[in-house]
Amino acid sequence: MVYVSSDWHGIPLEFIEKLLKKADFSDDDFLFVLGDVIDRGENGVELIKKIMFAPNIKLIRGNHEEMLLSCSFLFDEITEDTVNDFNVSKMLSLRNWQHNGGDATIGGLIGETVEMRNMILDFLWETPFYDTVSLGERDFLLVHGGLPLDENGRIMRLSECSEHDLLWIRPELTTRYSEDFITVLGHTPTSFYGKEYQGKILKTDTWVNVDTGAAYGLYPCLLRLDDMQEFYL
Repeated sequence: MVYVSSDWHGIPLEFIEKLLKKADFSDDDFLFVLGDVIDRGENGVELIKKIMFAPNIKLIRGNHEEMLLSCSFLFDEITEDTVNDFNVSKMLSLRNWQHNGGDATIGGLIGETVEMRNMILDFLWETPFYDTVSLGERDFLLVHGGLPLDENGRIMRLSECSEHDLLWIRPELTTRYSEDFITVLGHTPTSFYGKEYQGKILKTDTWVNVDTGAAYGLYPCLLRLDDMQEFYL
């Protein structure tokens, strides 16, 4: 079975373990996490390590992982060169990350050994911006933010999409993607689309949002792609 989840945002690892247990997730199953494992909550580094060392869990990069990587200079050895290389652009990147809850992750990474911290950063640099899955007659595109539309309102080819779009774009409720595959995404808490969606997976005819609001005190979910069954704490 293939599952997806998204936007854990540093919640306690035990919540994820309970959610996986509720879905009877086993070594024979596979889980895609659609980004934003870190920031806001205090346990983002532990969640990354959980994914890193699990052979059947894969992380798709989210905008919060991207913000971390844009500030990876924080963890370089302090030398005269690194001090002189600190510029306005880096300062603005750091300020943006901190504004979006990055301090929790910075503290977690500082608490790791240099070896483990470098392993985590190397792991994150290798994360893809999207992935695809085919299950029976269904095809899925897995991405953190969404897909841009061209000036005529048509979905753009992946080869034409910028990495920024894939990480940051937010579809409207009326947005329609390709009918040839189902786009599964996170990034925008489903409650942003209306109170009736709070804490619930949002399904349209062409895309599904699985960000159920862990960044705002709610709980993440699991969606099993094989039969579209939903799992909640």
